[in-house]
Amino acid sequence: MKNLLPARTPPLACLLLAGALLIGSPLTRAGNIYTFVDEHGTTHFTDRKDDPRARLYWRDPNGPKGIEQTRQFDVLRRPPDWLMPHIETAANAHRIEPALLAALIAVESRYNPKARSPKGAMGLTQLMPQTAQRFGVRNAYDVQQNLHGGARYLAWLLDTFDNDVQLALAGFNAGEGAVMKHGRRIPPYAETQYYVPAVLAQLRLLRREAKEARNRY
Repeated sequence: MKNLLPARTPPLACLLLAGALLIGSPLTRAGNIYTFVDEHGTTHFTDRKDDPRARLYWRDPNGPKGIEQTRQFDVLRRPPDWLMPHIETAANAHRIEPALLAALIAVESRYNPKARSPKGAMGLTQLMPQTAQRFGVRNAYDVQQNLHGGARYLAWLLDTFDNDVQLALAGFNAGEGAVMKHGRRIPPYAETQYYVPAVLAQLRLLRREAKEARNRY
């Protein structure tokens, strides 16, 4: 859906009309909205980032990485009942804490196996194509393959960064090379700066809920 607004719409009208489009529009359930101004001075709004001039206008709060983008660190995202056993199996197979893998998935995809980011990251753990290939994932939208690939990568990162969870998460988001480049510190990228505390917050909430459930029984 390329052009959502008529040509040569005045700037103020563009903003008002774009807001009207976003409120209650099917586009708000379809993904992000981008905007750009063409060579004739016409403002465009689109749900596709296929023009190099396009800039993010509105981010889908239910899309991948929605939690850290809105900084809702204190909102617990529970795994669906059907998914948690698969998360536990993959985490245990690669010797990582199931709650940590679940927390990562909560931030990465909100437990949506079909999630795809604007950059091309896929599935529950939002594997980039090269990362999926590196860790033996042929179909990143397959729940089992994605979970095991993501768990294997996270386990590798934990080993690489001496079990420093913050650095491992930063590596998962920005790539281990970026962490190394910045002196084995969390890279100063806005998304990564949001991402690490968001996953850690989810981890704390999931651990607390599990502890409360054990105490009840």
